[in-house]
Amino acid sequence: MARFEMHEAGMAIMGGASMDEALMEAGAASAGILFQMGLDCAAGRAGTADLVSAHKWFNLAAMKGNTEAARYRKEISGEMTAADIATAQRLAREWLRLQ
Repeated sequence: MARFEMHEAGMAIMGGASMDEALMEAGAASAGILFQMGLDCAAGRAGTADLVSAHKWFNLAAMKGNTEAARYRKEISGEMTAADIATAQRLAREWLRLQ
């Protein structure tokens, strides 16, 4: 039997699918969903905190107009290396390319 997780009203994700895959299948993700993904990664809600992924999601949310995401992205950047930031930016560009 399939397992569904509700991450935001109206967005069910089948167990086993990555969040990237689920968001791509759902079409254009809202700034709010992308911001929540950043919060989840930064807080380590799926295990260990992942600042590279958090930066990626905050960056994507900020590009869609979420000013709070831009503030969080700047805040976590202070805890990241230049290489980590470059990786996060590359991942954000790759995610956009696949949309």
